[in-house]
Amino acid sequence: MTATTTREYTDTDLDEIFRPVFDRIAEGAVRRESTRELAREEIGWLKDVRFGALRVPVELGGYGASVRTLFRLLIDLAAAESNLPQALRVHWSFVEDQLLSTDAPAREQWLRAVADGTLVGNAITEPGVGAVDRYRTTVTEVDGGLKLDGTKYYSTGSLYSDHILVAADRDGERVSVLVDADADGVTQHDDWDGFGQRLTASGTTEFAGVDVPADRVLGAGYGAPGRTYATSYLQLVQLAVLAGIAQRALDDVAGWVRARTRTFTHAAADLPREDPLVQQVIGRLSAAAYTSRTLVLDIAEKLDRILDRGATDEALIDEVEFDVARAQHAVITTVLDATTQLFEVGGASITSERLRLDRHWRNARTISAHNPLIYKLQAIGDHVLNGTDLPYAWSAGKR
Repeated sequence: MTATTTREYTDTDLDEIFRPVFDRIAEGAVRRESTRELAREEIGWLKDVRFGALRVPVELGGYGASVRTLFRLLIDLAAAESNLPQALRVHWSFVEDQLLSTDAPAREQWLRAVADGTLVGNAITEPGVGAVDRYRTTVTEVDGGLKLDGTKYYSTGSLYSDHILVAADRDGERVSVLVDADADGVTQHDDWDGFGQRLTASGTTEFAGVDVPADRVLGAGYGAPGRTYATSYLQLVQLAVLAGIAQRALDDVAGWVRARTRTFTHAAADLPREDPLVQQVIGRLSAAAYTSRTLVLDIAEKLDRILDRGATDEALIDEVEFDVARAQHAVITTVLDATTQLFEVGGASITSERLRLDRHWRNARTISAHNPLIYKLQAIGDHVLNGTDLPYAWSAGKR
């Protein structure tokens, strides 16, 4: 049972708790990338220090952190292992929905469970279905109880989680249900085959006659119409991942250049670290890390204001949605360019698979494809020119 406390945690306190864990996680990043070893042990380390309870109030056993502090730590975790913040992406929105819930007993039950280490994954997207309102996964009444049946793909983080948030159809209406990851009838497959973000546990999940208690039907489900804080929130997690990737790429490449003594016969300096052309590449990486981090934290502060007001300020929700949409272009293009150009600092040896520096571009390219920029830019342009509402696509909480 989680102990209750009234202690307030400062950013310094949280860094002292989590930074050693992030450092341990970072030590094995290249090995895991090379062997495609899921980060189950590392998720266990995060559970041990109750990382998933950052936003849970201290009186319920959590850390009571702000949204800005959460995203600052997500960037740091992404710098250690970019797969893990993405794997936990829906967990954070689940916690926020509980914080906003007006169902006091359920709110306390789930927040205390999170404080005890519970993690929530997702199963929303379906193979072969082009829109979020065409679910083949169903919740049906059988012998007085509810059963869940269907197949999902991109079940990000579910292999690491205790519960899975599932989007389904119930008598023609969209719903979200929460099922135990180890429940009878749940089968998970580690078959995600993307060339980047390989360890996010984003594979297929099958549900065959899974029992769904009535109190596990949470709300209208992903794709429900209307404004919501959660679209920008979830997309900002992906931008935090990109910011972390940029930081780790900078650290890796700068360290490699400092130690390097070999250069080209026609180089501008005897040592690579003194070469102005090499310095320029490092400068580009540093700028990418700074720009993306600054944008993420600026928007996170606005999300704090939205959530502090109960997520009911539609004007502010629209403002943050617009900010995140524009930030996607700034962050994605800056980080992709920097992680491509990093190979200019040193000949063929920098492509060594021992270094795995290619993982930074592959991971950035993969995470940036989750919300394709072409659609985001079109929505921005339509909004600017015609005042058209930006698209929203998430609601999973019972308010």
